[in-house]
Amino acid sequence: MKDTFFSDAFATMPPEERELYRKTVIMHMPSEHAEELRVRYYSGLLRHAGKNIRIGCGVKIVNPQWISLGDNVVIGDRCTLIARGEGGITLGDGARLMDGVYLDTERDEGYINVGRNVYIGTNCCLHGHVGLEIGDDSLLAQNITITPYSHIFDDPDKPIAAQGGHTRKITIGRDCYIGMCVCILYSADIGEGSVIGASSTVVKSIPPYSVAVGSPARVIRKRGEPKS
Repeated sequence: MKDTFFSDAFATMPPEERELYRKTVIMHMPSEHAEELRVRYYSGLLRHAGKNIRIGCGVKIVNPQWISLGDNVVIGDRCTLIARGEGGITLGDGARLMDGVYLDTERDEGYINVGRNVYIGTNCCLHGHVGLEIGDDSLLAQNITITPYSHIFDDPDKPIAAQGGHTRKITIGRDCYIGMCVCILYSADIGEGSVIGASSTVVKSIPPYSVAVGSPARVIRKRGEPKS
């Protein structure tokens, strides 16, 4: 005997609940057909949707009208993209976000620009309070945090949450490699072609083509120089 429970329940749902059900299934089902439907759904909402984009299951996109995806962009499962103003989020052609990546512009004036062929590894957390730019061909390993914001906590008689903070745009140049579990803070830029070693904390700018490691990160040599 055919089980008609779900079809009967679906038929009796109010129209708004039926639409929510459809959307939930499309967004979370891990199948090629569901991915095609996700791409079609978001392509009509995004500021720009390039050719041959892929969107994994469980992806959350907030304010897609301020988000642009270039050609051949890949967004892995359970990624989150939050654009809080017109500055928005831009992913260049060939950019790849692995599973669990979190992008948030944080403010109306904030933005995140990711260049062409950039790879962002699993569970990276990137913020764009006053701007975050990542140059073409850069590689970010997993579990990286980048934030152009630092809390003020000088007054012990006032809650830290009420003291505000400092902000500064962060720029990562083209062809950089950022190792796993690196933290890049608001006062730091990464020069073109630089390498940041795993688990480093970057609190000041790194010159181009440098290799930097440690917490705080310091330059140990230039790329192309022999290792000491």
